[in-house]
Amino acid sequence: MSVTAAEVNKLRQKTGAGLMDCKKALVETSGDFEAAIDFLRKKGQKLSELRSEREANEGVVVANTNGDNTIGTVVYLSSETDFVAKNDDFVNFAKAVSDKSLEALPNSLDDLLALDLNGSPIKDQVVELVGKIGEKITLSNYEKVEGEQVVAYNHAGNKIGVLVSFNQQNGTLEETGKDIAMQIAAMSPIAVDADEVPQDVKDREMAIGREQAIAEGKPENIVDKIAEGKLQKFYKENTLVNQQFVKDGSKTVAGVLKEIDSGLQVKSFKRVAVGG
Repeated sequence: MSVTAAEVNKLRQKTGAGLMDCKKALVETSGDFEAAIDFLRKKGQKLSELRSEREANEGVVVANTNGDNTIGTVVYLSSETDFVAKNDDFVNFAKAVSDKSLEALPNSLDDLLALDLNGSPIKDQVVELVGKIGEKITLSNYEKVEGEQVVAYNHAGNKIGVLVSFNQQNGTLEETGKDIAMQIAAMSPIAVDADEVPQDVKDREMAIGREQAIAEGKPENIVDKIAEGKLQKFYKENTLVNQQFVKDGSKTVAGVLKEIDSGLQVKSFKRVAVGG
């Protein structure tokens, strides 16, 4: 199978692997992008796994909570250029939509678009803003989180918005909750803990671990054990409570929560990034 230079370059930008390695991976996987990434990993390639927000569209993300911090919403208003993302009319509209989402608490993005804001539906006002600014603008994402205490955090000039829900109220969470939200923004965990990692992801990591062990010449009787060890490492790097705490690498996020209260837990989180 032949692959285009654009396809090869896209895989190279995503993974950081060499051009020839990327081309071979795409040929071997019949152009399947995700399978090509797995192919490179199985071959022991050092992949940079560049974050998608570095190569995606522009816009602003606004995360906020209600007055008693029990509900939070995050909205993403996208644009074609960073220039427009800094336009006062654009930013103010995004903030107005965020305020409306907290007031009405719609259950979906479509419900949010249908809400009346200052006399007309939000979806119509998006169209009007396109005409005014002259660039494609879309209300691209909306998330809602509830809990005993919810913390909102806006990172990097509103390029990333995070909501974290906790199972109890605690005055310490005003500071520590923000630290954990910053952790989510920076480290982009895929789940709260190992139990929440989808089974297909677990199976995929185990398969990759087995193939790596076999490729390294490990005995068949310990291949599964090695793969399980790699899976545990994956949990430590990609699940929130098992990650090293960014402000103190000697602790995990779970350890930080336990220091505050033995029963304190993260119930859920949402991370919305420009381009995501």
